[in-house]
Amino acid sequence: MIPRTKNDAVARALREAFAVPQFDDIQTMTAGLSKALVFRIVVRGYPYLLRVIPNTDAALGPGAGDQTHHFACMKAAAEAGIGPRVWYTSPEDGVSITDFVDAQPFPRTEALALLPATLRILHALPPWPTSRVVHYLDAMDKLVRRFQAAGILIASESAELFVLYSQVMDVYPRDGSDMVPSHNDLRPENILFDGHRVWLVDWEAAFLNDRYLDLAVVANFVVANAAEEETYLRTYFGEPPSDYQRARLYLMSQLLHLFYPAFVMLFSCKGRSIESLAKAPDFRDFHTRIRAGEIDLANDESKLDYAKVHLNQLLQDGRTPRFQESLRIVSSPI
Repeated sequence: MIPRTKNDAVARALREAFAVPQFDDIQTMTAGLSKALVFRIVVRGYPYLLRVIPNTDAALGPGAGDQTHHFACMKAAAEAGIGPRVWYTSPEDGVSITDFVDAQPFPRTEALALLPATLRILHALPPWPTSRVVHYLDAMDKLVRRFQAAGILIASESAELFVLYSQVMDVYPRDGSDMVPSHNDLRPENILFDGHRVWLVDWEAAFLNDRYLDLAVVANFVVANAAEEETYLRTYFGEPPSDYQRARLYLMSQLLHLFYPAFVMLFSCKGRSIESLAKAPDFRDFHTRIRAGEIDLANDESKLDYAKVHLNQLLQDGRTPRFQESLRIVSSPI
């Protein structure tokens, strides 16, 4: 299971963390989109999570390379009580050992209460221990423009979508006032619930970012209506949200409706095109099924549906009074 080239590194980790030469048991876990190999190991009767980067050559792309920043964020989250305890890390070897979380079903009603409180703790942390800075909106804009140039969408829908996108990008603030330590990849598989509390895992994509990115990503999966959005933001901010805060969350959500399809269609569905969004699956139902594990986004057809779901939601939202009102509020804050 463990690559032969990593045997010495894993043995070293076990000795330093637990003073044992080997584990008692090992099981392979799914690693999602990461290049890491992930295992559940048992040492002296207790389960732990062993993570191994097969190759730390940065030229191999995201997930490879120097793990110093990744592991520093992992430790900061653990110290704040929102990440599993860290027993061992070696950036040089690309090996880490943390507590294993026995994940339980996470009812949406509990998620609506617990996740914004968890994000509030995360975003209140001091700047990450290392200085990795990613200009998220600028980076994603380059990707979106590549997506636009690829001609993947039919002309009529494409024109409307990119007009809506440009309207949001023209007013969305970039003054840095809401830059906070962020996870940036809060898909359901990176949010674990042990029956009592929430644990955030997989910190490879962590960097300083606009707070509304994490908030919007999580809201996709747990917020179903206006009343729940009010509860979600009130829990996060500790007081009733302002019109401006509601508008910021809403507009960041609109950007995600194009960022995600751009990434999926350019990197995961190469050569595919979208003929029409008319039969796109329902946005809320699709995200509920992702949370329930009924949809596997490793499947190409599911990825294509995922892109359609977000693009269609942008079209629908862009035709509502709230879209224009949010643009006005954010462009002219009091």
